[in-house]
Amino acid sequence: MRTLILLALLLLALASLLTSLASGSVSVSWQELQSVLSGEGSELARQVILELRWPRAVAAFTTGALLSVAGTLMQVLVRNPLADPYVLGISGGAATGALLALLLGLGSLGLHSAAFCGALFSMLLVFSLSHGSGNWTTSRLLLTGVVIASGWGAVIGFLLALGPEQGLRGMLFWLMGDLSYASFPAFGLLVLATGLLLAIAFGRSLNVLTQGEQAASALGVSVTALHRGIYVLASLLAATAVTLAGSIGFVGLIVPHMLRLAGVRDHRLLLPAAALLGGSLLVSADTLARTLLAPHQLPVGVLTALVGVPLFLALLHHSHNVLGEAR
Repeated sequence: MRTLILLALLLLALASLLTSLASGSVSVSWQELQSVLSGEGSELARQVILELRWPRAVAAFTTGALLSVAGTLMQVLVRNPLADPYVLGISGGAATGALLALLLGLGSLGLHSAAFCGALFSMLLVFSLSHGSGNWTTSRLLLTGVVIASGWGAVIGFLLALGPEQGLRGMLFWLMGDLSYASFPAFGLLVLATGLLLAIAFGRSLNVLTQGEQAASALGVSVTALHRGIYVLASLLAATAVTLAGSIGFVGLIVPHMLRLAGVRDHRLLLPAAALLGGSLLVSADTLARTLLAPHQLPVGVLTALVGVPLFLALLHHSHNVLGEAR
């Protein structure tokens, strides 16, 4: 059963990537796509597919996979089915760093570096403040993250008010999630592979933790150490995703629920399945963002929100136990 699920999701990922490579304002037939992938094809087709669409498709897949794995871990950490990768203010810190880079006129490298540093700063800030003078708890962590996220929202509004009118469009597109200038995400793929392997290695402990902290402690799980490891890992995955494509919502929230409602609850299967499904969904959403109003392009975060809201409501409607299944 495990092999069939992963094989089906792998085929879905492959289909979404091939569709993304063949779709766009410049028409590329399936025969031309096959020729290019086999090392042949016309110069125009090779340029469009290999230099423009392939890096963007891989970036979309990597971002979706990062968000889905981070969302799965975050829901286990805070034991809240409404948690997503951004619930603890990671995206707000990244957005603040990115907007500062845009205001200063920094290039693409400066933008991504500032976004990643902002996300890491937010992660460390939430982690340090959530300890306070008492014991570290997930409730304290969640409350601290929500407050810090609200604070980042105020800073973002302030930066937008200061921003020049000619730069507001680019700033807003980044905030809504945009893959227009995505390059091949070698660093993102490395983080995804490393983070996924680490998360799967702790899959059994994650399964036990979903039954409650007392049950996990009784079975020999070091709950505090596991909580900290989950927080750091989920935050790094989310920070990398935001650095690649900006703030893209709903992917990290709905993908874990879709798989749980399909009967996938073992985290040793849920985590790789979430990576494949999340990557496929974001690649498909980005394909629509490029082609729906071509030659104009939409921020991919707008489409994920438009699709994610009714999809999540449908999941709630068809399963009264969705809130309990995430625990």
